[in-house]
Amino acid sequence: MKTFIKAFILPAIIIMATSIEVNAQTKRNSAIKKTTTTKKNVVTKTKRIPSSKVTYKKPTKKVVSVRSVPNKKVVKHKGQTYYYANNKYYTQSQGRYIVIAPKVGFRIKVLPTHFKKVKHNAHNYYNVDGTFYVQIDNEYEVVEPEIGTIVYELPDDYEKVNIDGLTYYEYANILYEKVQIDGTRAYEVVGIIDME
Repeated sequence: MKTFIKAFILPAIIIMATSIEVNAQTKRNSAIKKTTTTKKNVVTKTKRIPSSKVTYKKPTKKVVSVRSVPNKKVVKHKGQTYYYANNKYYTQSQGRYIVIAPKVGFRIKVLPTHFKKVKHNAHNYYNVDGTFYVQIDNEYEVVEPEIGTIVYELPDDYEKVNIDGLTYYEYANILYEKVQIDGTRAYEVVGIIDME
């Protein structure tokens, strides 16, 4: 009888105890995952946000303009004329030059020297002052970044916006949310504003 207990019952008890412990750990780990997963807000579920839902913190945007742009290059894209100088793009309005972000689809042959490489999923982006480029053949095209793309700084002229009571940061119709990554402040792309 003692041999039977040692040969069959004792191993069965050990197997049951181990499976209960593994089950408990699995349940605890899944509970931890559930509690540490942050609830994503409305913006991250919907990539496109209608501009009518966006409220800017400041009623008007401070527009900085200059009278002249020395050594500028003229670049045309889909009927719009851009002027490029000092690593910035400008448009002309009422005899003055205003800094603007180039539109999606805009292409250049050489990136400005101060670009930052940003990798997200299978994409390699080149971020230049809040404008995202991807390399296509021998050119770089302005694109909208994927939701979840992380950058560590925003352009100087970003704006704070409010959507459904939550604060975000906007530049060139790209919405960012402030996040922490390994103790460092960063900004995650959470949506694109659809201009109506």
